[in-house]
Amino acid sequence: MRIWLDMDGTIADLYGVENWLQLLEARDPRPYIEARPIVRMASLAKILNNRQKMGYKICIVSALAKNAPHEYDLQVMEAKKNWLKKHLASVKFDEIKFVPYEFIKNNVNTGNDILVDDEDRHLNKWTGITINAK
Repeated sequence: MRIWLDMDGTIADLYGVENWLQLLEARDPRPYIEARPIVRMASLAKILNNRQKMGYKICIVSALAKNAPHEYDLQVMEAKKNWLKKHLASVKFDEIKFVPYEFIKNNVNTGNDILVDDEDRHLNKWTGITINAK
């Protein structure tokens, strides 16, 4: 079984970065770099590492910016990878998928996976277990 974590709005406070939307529209990756953790990262890392010891696969499924050019997608992916290294360095993720904004996250689900996300559009389409990050 896999536990899939969303990033933006779930573990990273992208929406708390001042002028986040204007920055994204200007194709500035700073919101992905400057986002503060939403939860206590040490506690989350401990939980995730314990679940891995229990046999769970720990994964990230996070959307890229809406209608962005490929060059910006590359900047966003790099920023998100660095964010994970900075804030969850002790977690060795089994899979990390950065997906287009329109991607239906249930496409990564093997049927009984867990999704932790803040967006209803992903939670409502998930056919496994969901945890609403709100």
